[in-house]
Amino acid sequence: MQFVWEWFRWLHDTTGINLTIFYDAFDRGRFVSGFWMTVKLSVTCISLSVLIGIAGAWVQRSRMRVARTLIHWYIQAFRNTPPLVQLYFFYFGLGSLLKSPAGAPLVTNVAWAVISLSFFAGAFNVEIFRSGIEAVPRTTVEAAESLGFSRLQTYLRIVFPLAFRISLPALNNNLVNLVKTTTLAYAIAVPEMLYVSSQIWSDELNVPVMMNVLLVCYFALVGVLVYAMHRWERAIRVPGFGV
Repeated sequence: MQFVWEWFRWLHDTTGINLTIFYDAFDRGRFVSGFWMTVKLSVTCISLSVLIGIAGAWVQRSRMRVARTLIHWYIQAFRNTPPLVQLYFFYFGLGSLLKSPAGAPLVTNVAWAVISLSFFAGAFNVEIFRSGIEAVPRTTVEAAESLGFSRLQTYLRIVFPLAFRISLPALNNNLVNLVKTTTLAYAIAVPEMLYVSSQIWSDELNVPVMMNVLLVCYFALVGVLVYAMHRWERAIRVPGFGV
């Protein structure tokens, strides 16, 4: 690989394209670390937001009015406020209250980013899954109930699998937006890809080059997610349900 790194150094010397993330070991290490932080942040937030969406859609159909009201206001609060404001609320608002006797924060900035972004995307996922559930024919539910399925069994074994297939296109869009929204973690010093890139271009004065690198990297990350979701959508498609 040393030949490859030296080629990028030669590229800089001859054209001025300063890709230090390839030929400088320190910058390369910083950028790779930021890239993997973005990947881990995205995967964690996607997983948690989907679980929040599934649970919230279930609670929305609960017979308990208090539970339905809580989910309703959770959705309204997170859908109608900017995600950056939510991030600041968690990190500076709640974070200032959760400190050890010595004054050290009990929750890290990475954890607050995961919590905030997961709740933000989860609010949209609740509505996505709710619409999918409502698209399942009532006769299907009645058939499950006539076979002796409990309400929970009907939801887990009959309704949700069908609703999930219907919801996948809209879910795909929301998860793509979530991956792009992880850049907001920059605001609370989470060392993700945008944060480390800003450090690199501050040191090397190669702002346009690093911005183009970021563009390519996020395009690749989102492309992998979209490809995987589309493959999954085709694999589990049931004729008559979804698109």
